[in-house]
Amino acid sequence: QVQLVESGGGSVQAGGSLRLSCAASGDRYRRSVMAWFRQAPGKELGGVAAISDGGVTSYSEYVKCRFAISQDNAKNTLYLQMNSLKPEDSAMYYCAADPIVPLDRRLVSSEYIYWGQGTQVTAAS
Repeated sequence: QVQLVESGGGSVQAGGSLRLSCAASGDRYRRSVMAWFRQAPGKELGGVAAISDGGVTSYSEYVKCRFAISQDNAKNTLYLQMNSLKPEDSAMYYCAADPIVPLDRRLVSSEYIYWGQGTQVTAAS
């Protein structure tokens, strides 16, 4: 089994930065692809960024050039550095993992079987 625990959320002013962390445990091969998703009240769950164990990244067009996904395999931790935050970035952010996800499906939530509980991010205008 895989367990995912997010941290690092909070409230910042628009234009500020936050770094989210996702501590992972369990078989590494079961979490070969990891991703961040977010859901705002009344909106659908949407993909933010994904990374494979080989370091290949994918980004939503809404966060590209502002957010950066990375991972520290020694610490079994996934990160999401969020810069230039906008009010529309406010949402619950979730970490997800799966053994295999095609490159063109890595921002699709239904492709992932392991999920964390989420961490809230609020960017105030």
